[in-house]
Amino acid sequence: MTRLSPSLGPLTPRQRWRRARLQTYSWLLTGAYRLGALHPAVWKFVARSYHPVLDRVAARHARLACQFAAVDVPAYRDFLVRHGAGQARRLRDFPETTKQNYAGAYDEQSRCQEGELHRPGVIIDESSGSSGKPYNWVRGPRELKGIYRNAAGYIELVFPGRKLFVINAYSMGAWATGTTTGTAMARIAMVKNTGPDLEKIVDTLLHFGPGYDYVVAAYPPFLKHLRDRLDASGFPWPEYRMRGMVGGEGMTEALRDYLEERFEEVRSGYGASDLTIGMGAETGFTVRLRKRLATDQRLREALLGPGEQRLPMIFHYNPLETYLEVNDAGELLCTINTKSCLQPKLRYNVGDEAVLRTLAEVKQALGAGYAAMWTDERMNLPLLFLFGRKDSTISYMGANLYPQDVEYGLYQGNPYAASIARFCLSLEELPGLEYRPVINIELREGADPDREALAEICRKGVVAHLSHVSRDFAESLKEDPSAADLRVKLFDQGEGPFAGLTKMKNVYLV
Repeated sequence: MTRLSPSLGPLTPRQRWRRARLQTYSWLLTGAYRLGALHPAVWKFVARSYHPVLDRVAARHARLACQFAAVDVPAYRDFLVRHGAGQARRLRDFPETTKQNYAGAYDEQSRCQEGELHRPGVIIDESSGSSGKPYNWVRGPRELKGIYRNAAGYIELVFPGRKLFVINAYSMGAWATGTTTGTAMARIAMVKNTGPDLEKIVDTLLHFGPGYDYVVAAYPPFLKHLRDRLDASGFPWPEYRMRGMVGGEGMTEALRDYLEERFEEVRSGYGASDLTIGMGAETGFTVRLRKRLATDQRLREALLGPGEQRLPMIFHYNPLETYLEVNDAGELLCTINTKSCLQPKLRYNVGDEAVLRTLAEVKQALGAGYAAMWTDERMNLPLLFLFGRKDSTISYMGANLYPQDVEYGLYQGNPYAASIARFCLSLEELPGLEYRPVINIELREGADPDREALAEICRKGVVAHLSHVSRDFAESLKEDPSAADLRVKLFDQGEGPFAGLTKMKNVYLV
C-alpha cells in the first residue's frame, strides 16, 4: 500500500501566530523537564519528590502536544482532517493513533516536525517485526539525549554501585534497545556492548574479574540462557556482584525467582520501539507489590477490578514526559510530551492492555501494609499495571491462556528448568474437530534431560498454575477433566516451530 506524504504547505497568519505561541509554551515546559534530568542525582530527586498536582500539568502538556502537532506536523494535520477532528481542543477529542492508521499510513518525513526528516544526529531504529513487519522509527538528537538521561538516572537509582560495569547483551543491530542502552549507560558506567553472545560475556566476566558491580542488560529469556551457561561452566557466583536489567517483553515472578537464585536482583523496564525506551521501570516496591497481588485477592480486586485473574507487570512512570491514558477497551494510550520528539507520538495505541493507578490509590489499597513494602528507591511516581499485548492469547475451553501463565507453570519448581531454552504456543487439531493447546519447548543446546519426565512435569506444572490463577480454566477442569490434556512437544534447537527464528525477542504464538 502506498503511504500518504502530505506537505505542511503555507500557514495562514493565524496559524503562524498559534504555532509560535504553542511552540514557546511547549519549549518552556520541555526545558523545565530537562533541568530535572541534567544529572542522575537531580533525576533521582525529581522521581522521589513527584507530587500528584503535576498530573494536571502533564495532562495539559499532552493536550498542547496534540494541538501543536495539528499545525506543525503534516501527517497529523491530514490525519485529524480525515477523522473529522480538525478543530479538536480537548485531549479526548484527538483520535487515537496506531501503527495501522498513522505510522503505516504516512511516510516518515510527513510525520516529523515541520515535515523535515533529514537533520544531523538523527538515528533510525527498526522494530523487531514481532507484529509481522519491521517498521522504521526516527529519533532526533535532542530526543535521544533525554532518553539517555532518563535511562542513566534510573540505573543509578536502582543499581547503585561504586564501580558499575554494564554488559549490554541486547542485539546490536538496527533495533532501538541495544544501541540506545549502550550509549545511555556510558554516562554513568563502564560499558561493554557484547550483544547476545554468551561466550563473549563469559570471557568478559572472567577477564575483568569480580572487582566490579556488574549489570547485565538483556531480554529475559537471554538472561536465563546466561545463568544456565555460567552454571554449566562452574562459574564462581559468590565472588561476583551480578544484577540483571531486562526489557523488551514481560517476565513472570517464576522466572525472576529462578534468575535471582544467582543474580542479586533483576529489574525490568517498559518501552516500545514505536514510542521510546524507558517509559516505565520496576523498583523493589513494584516487585513486592506484584508478588502481593499474586496471593491477595482483595488487593487484586481493589487495584485491578473484580474478576481480574491476570498478574500484570508493574512499573513506575513519569507523566511529565510520557503521559498515559487507558481507553474504554482497556488499552494503553501514550503521548510523548516533550517538544524534542522529532516524530511526535500522540495518543498512540501500541496494543497493550493496562490499568493506571496513582501512588495514593495504591497506598490506600495496601493500608497498614504499605510501609513494610517500601524500598530504598522511594520513587513517588504513579504506577502502570501492564498486562501485555491484547492479542497474545489462545482461547481454550472458555478460558484465555496467556504466555505469562504458561511460563509460570514451566519454571516454578521444575528441576529441568535449566534444559528449557524457550517455548511457544500453538493449537493442534484432533480427530473429531477437537483442538488442544500445544506447548512447544525448545531445548537448550547441549541439554540431555529425560524427555518424557520433562514433558510430564511441564504439563502438570502448567495445568496446576492455570487452575490456580484462571477461574475459567479451573471450572473447565471440574466439568471436563480432559481439559487437562495440554500437549507438550520437545524440540532440539532450531527444529519444529523454532526453525529459522532469529529474533532476539521470543515469539509466543504460532
